[in-house]
Parts: sequence; structure tokens; C-alpha cells
Amino acid sequence: MSNVIKIWTILAIFFIGLPGFAQEEPQTDFEIYKNLELFELVYKTVDMEYVDESNPGQLMKVAIDAMLNELDPYTIYIPESKMEDYKLMTTGQYGGIGALIQQQGDKVVITDPHEGYPAQKAGLYAGDQFIEIDGQDVTGLSSSEISEKLKGKPGSEVKVTINRAGKTIDKILVREEVKLSPVPYHGMVTNDIGYIKFTSFTRTAAQDVAKAFDDLKKNHGMQKLILDLRGNGGGLLIEAVKIVNMFVKKGEVIVKMKGRDNKNDVSYAAPLKPTDLNIPITVLIDGNSASASEIVSGALQDFDRAVIVGRTSYGKGLVQRPLDLKYNAKIKVTIAKYYTPSGRCIQKLDYANRKEGESATEIDSSNIHTFKTRNGRTVVDGRGIEPDVAIDPIKFSRLAQTLVIENIIFDFATIFRANKESIGLPGEFEVSDELYKEFTAYVLQQDFEYSTASGDLMKKLKETAEDENYLERASAEFEALMEKLEASKERDLEMFKDEIVQILEDEIIGRFYYQKGRIEHSLVDDPYILESVKILNDTERYKSILKIQE
Repeated sequence: MSNVIKIWTILAIFFIGLPGFAQEEPQTDFEIYKNLELFELVYKTVDMEYVDESNPGQLMKVAIDAMLNELDPYTIYIPESKMEDYKLMTTGQYGGIGALIQQQGDKVVITDPHEGYPAQKAGLYAGDQFIEIDGQDVTGLSSSEISEKLKGKPGSEVKVTINRAGKTIDKILVREEVKLSPVPYHGMVTNDIGYIKFTSFTRTAAQDVAKAFDDLKKNHGMQKLILDLRGNGGGLLIEAVKIVNMFVKKGEVIVKMKGRDNKNDVSYAAPLKPTDLNIPITVLIDGNSASASEIVSGALQDFDRAVIVGRTSYGKGLVQRPLDLKYNAKIKVTIAKYYTPSGRCIQKLDYANRKEGESATEIDSSNIHTFKTRNGRTVVDGRGIEPDVAIDPIKFSRLAQTLVIENIIFDFATIFRANKESIGLPGEFEVSDELYKEFTAYVLQQDFEYSTASGDLMKKLKETAEDENYLERASAEFEALMEKLEASKERDLEMFKDEIVQILEDEIIGRFYYQKGRIEHSLVDDPYILESVKILNDTERYKSILKIQE
């Protein structure tokens, strides 16, 4: 079969295989077929005239991706080769060893073994570098290539050779069905305030949240709740509906979908009897809380059922539906926008009106509308979910950022773990002054460069002053100020000790207690948690924010 026939066949399968294609209006049909024919002619010309032989499959993938790119980032083509990744996104399940891995320069290392899964049970640590997999040298392979080699059918074996602090270690692991829980941690932050960390909306999300809630209430005396949706990028809409249903009356409309085609206009009402209509709740969000996270936080805000604490959410009000194509491929299409109970769509970026070749911009302020919550509070659309109580963003120094980016903190924690069998409990462990001195000495031995923002600005100012002939008369002052603002590793390690210690403690605790330990330790001084506790312990303030009248 010629390349041209191949590409035409793929195009026909892709478009005609889409539901509703043949039902378009005749004029629309003509436009589609005309452009498909033009595409065929362009490809035929390239195939016949281009200096090198073309790759039809690759050209088609590029063409499809470029076409969908003109719509929005969420409408995507999923070829058969990416179906395992799609399964992981929707179910949180895959066959493998259960570990996060990361590319660090020319090596790939484990960054976080999942507790209770093959990597952790076999004694693999964060920081272990892959050397061989099943006897094959993997030096120089990317993290995605190594990930593919580690995944496989549950019950199958994989032999890995790793480098740990200069020592070569062989391990044989039996792959398992790895299920990443959407609720990695739940516990009590005070005697009566419970906390649920919730990271994704996979198929068991509502069930897992309900289990955590039930455990905290029945077994730990929870009377108030903090629901943490920070960093939760969303997932299945129906799971969001079920979670809101836990706290609002049966029959309440939680979210509406409206699309170009009215067959996609759907309302989702709470189908079940609620779990608890009275428990005081705060919901934590940030700029990475998106989609289904915004349905939950937006609905609870509109019903005045919870105080939203944190930073304005991402602003994704678009709904996608996966549709099957031939040859085990799928296309995930944006079919509608969703609207919270008050009627607002929180989509922040305007993809429909962006100019060709330009990025989408935020919805114009003239098109922003106000809405009212159940108790009469004002909320707006087009801006994501804005918190009722804002938390200042956490800022880290250039030095702290550099120590993370250059993996210096990570590598120190790797060395620490290799020489230490145990540490104190997550909520009790602290980096001592002695340990920080060891860390400081380690950092000063590393070869890395960094600069301060103020130092960079001073250099630019000095160059400008020199261009304008002002530098000579102010040279001494410039030099004195530059000396104070220039980056100094030794000085800045002491100046920014508190924030560096915070990151270092998190990394070390993760080596011994994994993700649960990291979360538990963070509860001690997390500003979002501390503010939530204040709100939940102050009944009058809680009622005032939500305009609750009794």
C-alpha cells in the first residue's frame, strides 16, 4: 500500500469513525471532505517530491496533534501505544514495581517508592540509580523508556541492577497491579478536627473519601473537617458529584454541563442521602486545583457548605469525553463547559477567540459576571474558584530553589538514608543544628552556581549607569552595594536556613516514611492548615464568612 493510500485510509478512519460524523449538515460534510482531499493532495505531493522518504505514521500523528492543538490542550488523540498511560490517569492502576522515577542529568533514579509495593518491599530506596534492567544496560535511556521497561503484567518478574552510593546491587522484583490511592493520607490535626488529603478523581475517589471520613468520625472523634484539594488536577466528574453529595441534600443540582450540541446538556443532582449536612468544613485549594477539584470546591462554596481557603484555583471549566476510534485508539474531546450551582462557569482561558499562533488569554474582564451563593455572597465566573480566605503564596529564596533544581538536597538525603536505619516519627523529626552543619559542609563542596535576583538587577543597573556615564561618580557606592547583594553560598545558607531546613526535613522523612510521612510532617506548620484550624475553632467567624444565620 502506498504512503498516500495509507494516510488517506487513516484520515477516513479517524474522522468517519467519530460519532455523529455522518449526521453533519450537507454543507459541513462538503467542507470536511474538501479539506480531507486537500490534505491528501498535500501529502501526495510531499510523498512524491520530498528529498527523503517520509514516515506516514509519524506525519499523521503530527498532523492530528497540530489540528487538535488549535482547539484546547485537553482535546487529545490517544494512540494504542499510550493506552496504558490513559488507564493510569482514569483508574490510578498499572502493572509495575510501584515507584516514581525521575531523570537527573544523564541518569534515572527512583524518587519515591510507593509503600507496600514491589520496589519498597524489595528494599529499593529513593536515590537508587538504574544501571541494568533484565540484563540490558539502560545507561543513557530516558525516564519514559525506563518506565516502559519496568511496567508489565502483574506476576511477571523484572531484574534490576542499581547503583546506591557507589555500590552495585541486584534485585529481582515481582510486578504487581499498582493502585495509587486518591486518598494518600487521612488523620486528625487536633482532637476534633479531621484532615483528608485528596489527590485525584479516579474511579474509586468518592468511595475512598467516604471511607476516610467514616473512619475519622467513628474511630477518632472528628467533629470538623479539612478537605485538602491542593495540587489535585481533577479527573472523573461523577466522582466529584458523589463527594459533594456527602455534604448536601439529596436532589441538589451540583453541576450542569452545556455544550454546542444540546445532547451534551446534562445536570447532575445529588442522587443519594447525604453523609453529614452539619459538620463544619474548610476546603484547601491552590493554583493547581483544577477541573473536578473546582466542581467540589465551587459547589460547596455556592451552597455555603464550606469555607474555601488558599489560592485561586486553576480555572478549568471544560468537560472532556473519551470516544473510541478504530485500532484501539481514542480521542478525548472537549464536549461542554460545566457550571456550578450558582450558574458560573469558572473557565479562565478563552480558547475560542485566540488568534492564530498565539496563546489563549484570560477571559476579558468585561465578560466577567457576578453570581450569588445560597446565602447571598457574591462570587464571579471566568476566574477559577476564588478562596473565601486567601493564604499568601509561599516564596523560597534563589538558593533554596537552586538546591532543589540541582538535586543537592535530594542527593544529601540519599547519602543520609544510606547511612541511617531510622529516624524519629514524622511529626517529631527535626533537622538538628549538627545535621545542618553537615549539610552546609556538603553543599559547599558541590560545584554549582547561583545568583540573587537583587544581584542580577544591580548588575543591569551598573551597566546602565556606565552607559549613561554615571558610574564613575558612584563607583564606590555600587561596589559596596554589590558586595552585599552578591550571592554568597556560606552566608545565604545561614540566612535562609529555616526554609532550607523545611525542604530538607521533607526529603529525609520521605526516605523513611514515604508519601504518608511527608504529609503527616507537613501538617505541623502548614499555613493553610493553621488558618483552617483557626477558622474551624472560631464558630462565629466560620458563620460570618458563610453568612449563616440561625
